[in-house]
Amino acid sequence: MANSANRPRSYDSAKVRSALAGQAEALRGAVHELCARPDAASVLEQPTRLGDWNVRQLIAHLGFCLDWLPRHLEQPVPDGAPLSLLQWVGVTRTAAAAIDAAVQEHAEGAFAGSPAEVAKEFDLACDLLLAALERPEVADPARRFVIRFGPILLTDFLVTRLVETVVHADDLAAALGLPDFPHDRQAVAAVTRLLADAFADQVPGGAVELRIPPYAVVQAVPGPRHTRGTPPNVVETDPLSWIRLATGRTGWADVVDTAVHASGERSDLAEYLPIMG
Repeated sequence: MANSANRPRSYDSAKVRSALAGQAEALRGAVHELCARPDAASVLEQPTRLGDWNVRQLIAHLGFCLDWLPRHLEQPVPDGAPLSLLQWVGVTRTAAAAIDAAVQEHAEGAFAGSPAEVAKEFDLACDLLLAALERPEVADPARRFVIRFGPILLTDFLVTRLVETVVHADDLAAALGLPDFPHDRQAVAAVTRLLADAFADQVPGGAVELRIPPYAVVQAVPGPRHTRGTPPNVVETDPLSWIRLATGRTGWADVVDTAVHASGERSDLAEYLPIMG
């Protein structure tokens, strides 16, 4: 169903925690498989599609994302209205330099060792996260949490971890030349919905119907609003293609008419993408 900007989508805490646990375990399996390869030491130094980051740095970032919750769960939360998920999508680009510095520190510190040591460090990050997800206060829908941008509802923060782990698991698969990654299905669903809602929020309007079956349909783009019958401007794609477009992993021209089907004079979304770096 379409999600109105005036009616923000909510996420069920239990489902989000289950999806994050499933995605973390899928990543654990991928990291162990990589680190067990005879050529693992050289593979860790291979480039990724993320600028200067190599595979080791990408894995370090994933570990950093997973253990942020257990490392900061007891940190005092400042006063102020909690950041919404749509606001989080919009401000993530402002933290690029700080994130890169943290990744370099992780990659040169805890994740700097042999492939076996990298797998061990990633295990630790996963185990700390999974233990934290079992704590009763994490299930509290009113519980707030602090991130670099300020306070946020803890369930919403866990949705941001789904974004990080789904997007970067796809980056890891691309770096390793894998056709796909065994994502948790509910994790992909939540990320697809959030990025569709963020697109509608950043490009408000009703001229285009963006369809990402089976998870999301939103109205966006300035222009005449469609009210009934077949929409004159429709964009339809699959969840992973949408996630790649929304985060700049894929360009519009590279997938339109293949993974993306667009019809109507206003259906070219190139100028509005990506919405998140």
